Amino acid sequence: QVDLEDAGGGAVQAGGSLRLSCALSGWNYRGKCMGWVRQAPGKEREEVAKIYTRDGTTYYADDVAGRFTISHDDAKNTAYLQMNNLKPGDTAMYYCASDPPPCSTYVTMYNYFGQGTQVTVSS
Repeated sequence: QVDLEDAGGGAVQAGGSLRLSCALSGWNYRGKCMGWVRQAPGKEREEVAKIYTRDGTTYYADDVAGRFTISHDDAKNTAYLQMNNLKPGDTAMYYCASDPPPCSTYVTMYNYFGQGTQVTVSS
């Protein structure tokens, strides 16, 4: 059974930083993609970042590029999202996700999701 454990959310002031983690267990596929989506109240779920763990290729949404960094530790089977220079607009519930190859184009369409962690950024 695949399980993703989200952690690392919290409340910070604008300009602050947080690091989210996503520990993956029960993965029996060969290879994977991992990423994060977020959802703010009253808004649709949107893709934030993703990584193809086979070659380390990363992708970022336009409004987080240059501020967020996604990475993956193969030994720990854990993905990380380092979020710097946070803005009030980043406030949302963040969900990590994973998908076996061939991975869906959009993280919102991945097969597996964590329970989510809340990020709140005050001005």
